[in-house]
Amino acid sequence: MLRLLYFARLREQFGMSAEEVNLPVSVQDVKGLTDWLRARGGAWESELASGRPVRVAVNQDMASPEQSIHPGDEIAFFPPVTGG
Repeated sequence: MLRLLYFARLREQFGMSAEEVNLPVSVQDVKGLTDWLRARGGAWESELASGRPVRVAVNQDMASPEQSIHPGDEIAFFPPVTGG
């Protein structure tokens, strides 16, 4: 089981700040997880679409799409921070 966290506009668009999921065995990295979430359709598909600015952290460390994920991991999705 993984714990997923959503921040800022993602939390608003998905209607939740966190969830716990059991993934199919075929999902083994951040890209696979993102694709799996995108397949939910609606806001998931549009907010996680290729080219959308979304960052991912695995266990509080920034992650690449190729980062492996494992049961018990905490994975956060958030838009990049901007400011001035």
